[in-house]
Amino acid sequence: MQFQFFRSPTRQFIGDASLEVGGRQVSLVLVCNPRARRYVMRLRSDGSASVTIPRGGSATEARKFADRCKGWLEQAIQRHAARSVGPREWKVGTPILFRGENLMIENADEAEGNAVQFGGQVVKVTDLGADQRPAIEKHLRQLAAMELPPRVQDYAMKHQLAVNRITIRGQRSRWGSCSRRGTISLNWRLIQTPLMVRDYIILHELMHLRQMNHSARFWQEVKDVCPDYESAECWLKQHSSLLR
Repeated sequence: MQFQFFRSPTRQFIGDASLEVGGRQVSLVLVCNPRARRYVMRLRSDGSASVTIPRGGSATEARKFADRCKGWLEQAIQRHAARSVGPREWKVGTPILFRGENLMIENADEAEGNAVQFGGQVVKVTDLGADQRPAIEKHLRQLAAMELPPRVQDYAMKHQLAVNRITIRGQRSRWGSCSRRGTISLNWRLIQTPLMVRDYIILHELMHLRQMNHSARFWQEVKDVCPDYESAECWLKQHSSLLR
């Protein structure tokens, strides 16, 4: 972690770091404010967090304070996501995220009968005027079940890793997980993300077969196989509320 000091009559940016919260990395900005009387953590609109350091404080103590506030931060992130979710109902004319693109739900050709379409996908529905979310989510889950496991197996073979089982689930707060028994579980919502994000999550979970933690060695393993992983993390932070 590198620190820089900037002259300012009131505040100084003294560095940034990251904090593991709920299985993901959250950017952490440290700011010194001589007017502050205590350490304060805030969740910022871009999904990162900041810690204000009072006069006489230090970056080391700020980092310890941030570690103690992980529970609060995770709840704050969840509350923010709940407030900023996309449309509750998916109807004709509603934009949805699919393979990293915002696509409009449209009526399919009459030849398809009662159906809607988006991104080349046609989904049969019972009522064109109703909420199409259940039908579309079922379709997306099926796509994820077809596309994600082979991708996992390809990368596992490439990196000589043994995967015991692959499951596709609907986790509310995780993109994926890896068990000590070699089970890789992925969120079906990954079908809504760009390919580079899907690949990052897959590789992230596979690297847990080498390091069952989030240590510096683990992140080096991730970087070795996915050099641009920070871009994928950034995309997930910016779009996570749309996928819930």
